[in-house]
Amino acid sequence: MRGSLLYLSRQSWLRRWMETSSFFRPLTSRFVAGLTLDDGLRVCGKLQAEGIMASLDHLGENVKSLAEADASREAYLKALQRIEAGSYPVTVSIKLTALGLDISQQACLENTEALVRKAGEIGSRIEMDMEGSAYTDRTLAIVREMHRKYGSVRAVIQAYLYRSAADIDKLCALGVPIRLCKGAYKEPPDISFASKRDVDANYLKLMRALFDRGSYPAIASHDEAILNEAIRHVREKKIGPEHFEFQMLYGVRRILQKRLVSEGYRLRVYVPYGTAWYPYFMRRLAERPANLMFLVRSLMRG
Repeated sequence: MRGSLLYLSRQSWLRRWMETSSFFRPLTSRFVAGLTLDDGLRVCGKLQAEGIMASLDHLGENVKSLAEADASREAYLKALQRIEAGSYPVTVSIKLTALGLDISQQACLENTEALVRKAGEIGSRIEMDMEGSAYTDRTLAIVREMHRKYGSVRAVIQAYLYRSAADIDKLCALGVPIRLCKGAYKEPPDISFASKRDVDANYLKLMRALFDRGSYPAIASHDEAILNEAIRHVREKKIGPEHFEFQMLYGVRRILQKRLVSEGYRLRVYVPYGTAWYPYFMRRLAERPANLMFLVRSLMRG
């Protein structure tokens, strides 16, 4: 099932049809805040009222021209300006391929720097989303450069890659904050763990390392067993909730989100918005069978 959904996610004709069809909007609204910045900020405001922080993401990746990369940069700058004006407890998540990484490393660096500089000025942070393994080294190089110059960035490390323990060691030594996730891209077995059990075991190992040596880590997971182990660990080590945060996706495990907040833990929800929602939406369906069942039930209800 996961392989079939990943195949569909790469079909450009299907993407164009779905992104322009009003039929799918009621279905995607579970996982995507809406098509506009106003939609995204409206969701951020609702989350804030529930005691939940947010990370806002203008959807779009693998742009084909520098003009598109510039447009993505401007969309993010506008989001940061609105975050400042509204005093939202919101960070911004970016994918470097949306800022031109496929086209020009230098252009991507300049676009990213404009966002990181602005985020630092308003007391926010840029969350550097991690994409497929072909981008890992280039992404981390930009993370290190931005951290050195501004400090207002957080790297994302994927637990299903063999290299992640070494990457965490290097980033922690530099004081770079890290968001730990499992990983949502299909990777070959020579560089990644294949089974869920192995990915989970590595996630727990990396999570403990971040609690022990990291700088304000973000534990990004919807796996209740992993979250319970995180809570057990911080209680045992007497790590206060002000020293880390949990992160989850908009529309996923909402009851669990409320539980974490009610127990006094910090939670940040990733809030995506924009017209280029199709790749993100398909990855959410591929990640978890419960997401696909939600879609099927919605279709049956008409």
